[in-house]
Amino acid sequence: MTTTVGKVAELEALTGKHLGYSEWIAITQQRIDTFADATDDHQWIHVDAERAAAGPFGTTIAHGFLTLSLIIPMWSEILHVDGVRLAINYGLNKVRFPAPVPVGSKIRAAATLVSVESVADGSTQIVVDFAVEREGGEKPCCIAQGMYRFYA
Repeated sequence: MTTTVGKVAELEALTGKHLGYSEWIAITQQRIDTFADATDDHQWIHVDAERAAAGPFGTTIAHGFLTLSLIIPMWSEILHVDGVRLAINYGLNKVRFPAPVPVGSKIRAAATLVSVESVADGSTQIVVDFAVEREGGEKPCCIAQGMYRFYA
């Protein structure tokens, strides 16, 4: 479910609040292979099903950075701010990959707004805690703190 605010100034009231969850995203071998091709990261644990079957996870797993990159579409499902002419990813404060994402998994993101502040260039910067969970998983597969800037 998407949290929608009418303008950037309304974000302040959401500080410390859980904003919601994204929809589930399927992690297919095709998605993993496409990411491997885009990044030139063809490590066997991601792309060699036969070798990975004998590896520590029993199957291929998604790249950690693939999981991280999927925060972008998941985040767009969680928060919508009206009246913004430009929104940018400003950076990350911390990223960890506590659990693997086996091929065939579904993942989704949960987001909590940590802080909101005005920036000298006229934008509003927010910090968001993300927990990417795997359906049926015991712990998150990615935890990250993202920074975004909104230009009204």
